[in-house]
Amino acid sequence: MAIPIIYNLRSVRVRWRTSIVAVLGIAGAVGVFVAMLALAKGFQATLVASGSPGNAIIRRAGATSEMESVVQRADVDIISTAPGVAKSADGRPLVSAEVVVVASLPRRDTGTDANVQIRGVSGLAMDVRDTVKMVQGRFFRPGVAEMVVGKNALRTVKFTDVGGHLHLGGTDWEIVGVFDAGGSAFDSEIWCDAEVLLQAYKRPQGIYQSLTAHLDSPESLQRLDDSLTSDPRLTVQVDREVDYYAKQSQAMSAMIRVLGFLVAAIMGIGAVFGALNTMYSAVSARAREIATLRAIGFRGGSIIMSFLTESVVISLAGGLVGCLAALTLNGLTVSTLNWQTFSHVAFAFRVTPQLLTNGLIFALIMGVLGGLPPAIRATRLVVASALREL
Repeated sequence: MAIPIIYNLRSVRVRWRTSIVAVLGIAGAVGVFVAMLALAKGFQATLVASGSPGNAIIRRAGATSEMESVVQRADVDIISTAPGVAKSADGRPLVSAEVVVVASLPRRDTGTDANVQIRGVSGLAMDVRDTVKMVQGRFFRPGVAEMVVGKNALRTVKFTDVGGHLHLGGTDWEIVGVFDAGGSAFDSEIWCDAEVLLQAYKRPQGIYQSLTAHLDSPESLQRLDDSLTSDPRLTVQVDREVDYYAKQSQAMSAMIRVLGFLVAAIMGIGAVFGALNTMYSAVSARAREIATLRAIGFRGGSIIMSFLTESVVISLAGGLVGCLAALTLNGLTVSTLNWQTFSHVAFAFRVTPQLLTNGLIFALIMGVLGGLPPAIRATRLVVASALREL
């Protein structure tokens, strides 16, 4: 068995030009496959990172997102005193009643407009979401037309530098700070005072879209849920914040994965045909050599295994090249429209060891599919006829 396999591996080096063509075809398919999965992984990780296991988000019952929800001020007062809600050092409930508006703002790079999510929050928003930190300037003052921008929104949107001004909802807003939300979707948002935002957009005062509460312990979610859903004055649903954002990422992540599989499948079919062509050419060019191996006693199974090994070596080389190409995208920040909120979200490619392993498995499958038929054909050559070929 060893002699035919060594013979085939050496032939890869001798026929390096055709081998490189096959390697590059497989590398392209694997690179696209891993890159698209890394794109979906990065989008999902960004949205999931927006949620905290120590926070609960409360919305109107039946609402699938904040955009569809309505929470009234009277509801906020009831929820703030519910069991399980944490309190600040001065005894105030750590609750942020929030409003979400999508505004069309000019991009820095192209000058075209991008949908940016403007989130009206309470003065306790930084205490409720304790992973969000100010990195430049200061937090806005309650009751004043001031805004703070996420670090990704700062890179994306014009006029968002500290000291800049945005004109939204008939109001001139001053940018007073930049915050870092740890790579979550909040980094793509702009925050301001909820009451001022309602007034600017001429919405009824005291009508919010969601309420985020910091729990006194992660285990308090069920206690809070039982209390609120059993209260006849309320018609709300309670989710752990991290679970809510995980659901928000599902539609877009699924679409990216489907698109990635389709593109990779099309390119993979091309790569398989390239491997078939390479291996069939190898069989035809080495008919006499194969016949010689058969004549000196090597069985068909040995010949199949040797040519299949050659194909697998070529495909794995292509897989490694494709994975290395995809790895260069790791951490690259891009933005896309989240269909569930109709706002742009900036996120980074996330190439994980699992995705790289999947890429190599994909390459291995292409190598087997491209190498097995020619390998079987090699065993069917008539020994006497092949030995007479010049």
